[in-house]
Amino acid sequence: MSRFVRILALMLTIAISVVPAFAAPFVLFPQAGQLVSPDRRFVLRSVENESSSTEFVGTFRALWVTELATGRSRKLCDYMGVAAAAWAGDNYLLVTQYLAKKTSRALFFAMSDTQADAMLDAPTLTRLVPPEMREPLRENDHVFVEASRLEGEILHVHVWGYGRHDPSGFRWNCQYGLRDGRATCAGEKPSP
Repeated sequence: MSRFVRILALMLTIAISVVPAFAAPFVLFPQAGQLVSPDRRFVLRSVENESSSTEFVGTFRALWVTELATGRSRKLCDYMGVAAAAWAGDNYLLVTQYLAKKTSRALFFAMSDTQADAMLDAPTLTRLVPPEMREPLRENDHVFVEASRLEGEILHVHVWGYGRHDPSGFRWNCQYGLRDGRATCAGEKPSP
């Protein structure tokens, strides 16, 4: 076997072993309709909320996860507009809810432990980051928190926005410890 083929095989092996730690490609709901887990145990579906014609509801859809073998279902969240979702391995789901044209939040759901579920939005991050990082979260009127990937017990999110404080915008990469509830954020380096 040539050295090139051995190196290529090693790189492929490493890539395959790392993949379960990252999220699969995100799909957009309600367009996607459903998203099956990699092990085919669960399916995530977008369901229209039912209401009478005289009733106004603030949320129009909900994300439900169903265990296919048992038929057991659990409502994960309501959403308006668009939600992006991806499986991170067989038992974890990452969701970004785009709440309006000005904000979004990241959600983490564990299929086996509802106590592990987590939500990160601008107000939550404001409480978790050091005081010197709070102004962009408080003083910009457009702040987006988007789920990116899961590595072990660390949820990675992208935080970005713009407004009065940052007219040209800001971008952060943040890590949130699902076990300890701590967040660390660092600004992205501008592209040359």
